[in-house]
Parts: sequence; structure tokens; C-alpha cells
Amino acid sequence: MIDKMTTLINSQTKKNMKNRKLIAYWVFTALFTFGMLASGTQQVLRTKSMVDLITPLGYPVYFLCILGAWKILGVIAVLIPGFKLLKEWAYAGFFFAMTGALVSHLACGVHDIKEVLGPVFQLIFILLSWYFRPADRRIV
Repeated sequence: MIDKMTTLINSQTKKNMKNRKLIAYWVFTALFTFGMLASGTQQVLRTKSMVDLITPLGYPVYFLCILGAWKILGVIAVLIPGFKLLKEWAYAGFFFAMTGALVSHLACGVHDIKEVLGPVFQLIFILLSWYFRPADRRIV
């Protein structure tokens, strides 16, 4: 009788942990994909705020269209079911883009906290989304 109750409690605990991980995955995924979709759209449209953001870093304006298009495609890859390898590549691309943005701002002497916090928070959201992703979205 005690063994059955222990087994039931353990299975319920595992189920609760799985649900918490799934909720964490979707919260962090929503945060980072919203940010990437919003910034990617602004970059493709070459909004003044995006042009003003990259010009002091020395990047050409056409770079916005390339980066923005890849961000939008990456968001689609992360959100659609299946395509596990494509998701891994998208996460890697987002990681490289945000570390590149952070290093670019710091290397060019841009220490405005607003410009540095964006890539930092996006990096945190990307890493947590990747960490909490469910088994059906993992390669291994």
C-alpha cells in the first residue's frame, strides 16, 4: 500500500515538473520570438530607429534587411512543429546574432544601457527557451 502511494506521488511529481518545464519553455519562447519578430520586422522595413542603432556600429544599412529576414525565418523555424535540426540551427543563429550585437555595442564604445540590455535579455530568453524545450523539439 505504501509502495503504491509512493509510486503515485512520484509520478504526480514528475508530471508537475514536466508541466512546469513546458510552461517555462513557452514563456521564454514567447518572449524571445516576440522580440525577434518585432526587431526583424523593423529591420526589414529599415525603420529610423534601427538605422540609427546600427549606423554608429559601422554596419551598412542593407545589413538590416539580411538580418531581419533571417530573424523572421528563424522565428518560424522555432515555432513550427517538427524540423528539429532546423530549430537547432535557428537557436544557434539567434545566439550568434545577439552575442554579435552585444559585442558590437561594447567594442564601439556604445555603453547606453538601453542598447546593451536588449541583446542581454534576448540572450537570456534564447538560452532558457533552448534549455527548457520539450523532448519532441530536441535532436537528442
